[in-house]
Amino acid sequence: MNDNIQNVLPPIVDESTHVLILGSMPSKLSLDKQQYYGNPRNHFWLIIGEILQMEVPDDYTKRMELLKKHHIGLWDTIQACEREGSLDANIRNIVPNDFHQLFITYPNIRLLLFNGGKAYSVFKKYMGLQLLQKIDYAKMPSTSPIPGKNIKSFDEKVEEWCVMKRYLRDGVE
Repeated sequence: MNDNIQNVLPPIVDESTHVLILGSMPSKLSLDKQQYYGNPRNHFWLIIGEILQMEVPDDYTKRMELLKKHHIGLWDTIQACEREGSLDANIRNIVPNDFHQLFITYPNIRLLLFNGGKAYSVFKKYMGLQLLQKIDYAKMPSTSPIPGKNIKSFDEKVEEWCVMKRYLRDGVE
């Protein structure tokens, strides 16, 4: 049985955001907790800690402050969908988020990182990559703890995610 899911997590973005990381749709656990990457097994926060070379706080509000301090934003490509469980492979009947308006409202975004193949394919299908003519972008290995077809080690994931360093400020090199 598919559940109708509404993504109620607002974009974490402001005028100073340079790097916007896009997931597909939060897991059931993340939606229940009202937190991006709320599953403690997800590698996202560990990868961010490695890139910023600091310990990421456990407190979610402080995590959001840390991202904003380093000009990193979060959002998802999907506003609503049907999905059984939390797997991207089970996502059906997608309603995408409005990126046209987001990029008008926040013109300082310089890099879009797609957290996994589903986020990338949804953006490409519903928005089109031509929307990114003035924004660099890259499809990143998923931070999900669920093994996928292109399994990478944690260190390999960190190495690829380091592409964001040159877009950040505050001494992350």
